[in-house]
Amino acid sequence: MTSPEERLDRIESHLAIQQLPVRYALAVDARDLDAWAGCFRPDVDMGRGGRGRDALLAYIDPLVRGFHRSVHQICGHRIEFAGRDTAIGSVYCRAEHEVGERWIVMAIRYLDEYARVDGAWYFSRRREQHWYAADVTERPQQVGFEGWEGAGQPALPDAFPSWGPFWKET
Repeated sequence: MTSPEERLDRIESHLAIQQLPVRYALAVDARDLDAWAGCFRPDVDMGRGGRGRDALLAYIDPLVRGFHRSVHQICGHRIEFAGRDTAIGSVYCRAEHEVGERWIVMAIRYLDEYARVDGAWYFSRRREQHWYAADVTERPQQVGFEGWEGAGQPALPDAFPSWGPFWKET
């Protein structure tokens, strides 16, 4: 049995983590890159790009300049605590991007890692998997599920080992 203080900390942590994807979406759509970077831990690891929020900003700035308007709608959020100060999560999102004359719709799942640093919760890592990216006038199948080069490679079916066997059984 956990103490009331531990349970309260878990509830408050859960609520704080739930706000991260919303803050992220609002910051991207507002092009408030400082607020966006503020969702990530101060020493975020950008691999070959370096560490810290400045390295993160150097990475994201050219990406968000690849589309004009955007709308990111958060659809659901699962959080699992790995420890008192760490957690992982999965967030569904429907994103829309104005890319030149096209309006690209994407179905996305973010795979997140969270950490509490100095009492505040942040993203440690955020990986994007998308199911499709297609202009609003197209069906995703028409464009091979990747109708926008800025979206990268679709996640399905490779992201789920259960995907292929499920369909082979029918």
